[in-house]
Amino acid sequence: MQEQQELKVCIGCGFKHQCICDQTPQVDSSIELVLLTHENEHSRETNTGKLLNQTLENCHVYTWQRKEPPVELLKKIALPEFQAFVLFPSETSQSCQQVIKDLPASQEHIQPLFIMLDGTWQEAKKMLNKSPWLKSLPAIHLQTTHDSLYTLRRNQEAGHLCTCEVGIQLLRELNQDQQADQIEQYFEQYLQVYKADKCGHKLQ
Repeated sequence: MQEQQELKVCIGCGFKHQCICDQTPQVDSSIELVLLTHENEHSRETNTGKLLNQTLENCHVYTWQRKEPPVELLKKIALPEFQAFVLFPSETSQSCQQVIKDLPASQEHIQPLFIMLDGTWQEAKKMLNKSPWLKSLPAIHLQTTHDSLYTLRRNQEAGHLCTCEVGIQLLRELNQDQQADQIEQYFEQYLQVYKADKCGHKLQ
């Protein structure tokens, strides 16, 4: 009997039994989003930042390294047409909605640049604490009112959202609900297919 041909992993979505690349939405949004990704995160199958990068046109990925800040990102932050914000909740961070609302009229031509720390919660704190250039930027937080649907990693702390969910919530707080809905539907589909794929079959 001829052996069954081994299935190959799709280089796009990462799935073996059910490719969903043709289901990836191309979301029309004007927000400027940066994923500052911990180098360990690139090799993790459970990374959800890639879903934002696949769907949002103005989403750009830079790799965080402690000794070598991303030069191109530093140049972008320094451009006069951008005001950079770090998405990281703390005692001193400000509400995203309030910060955008309080931008002076004289800065209408300035585009907010949102920097998300893409890694585990522990890695994100390390990235911020060991990067003076990041700590010098204003920090903002989102108004999360629901638990995360993300269950692909163990020891998830209550109230913490994965990277894709943070992007979805950011869109909602910027009054881009239609765009948020598109990515949220894709994210939920991705989670279901991921679990089925790891079990060795297509999603039924």
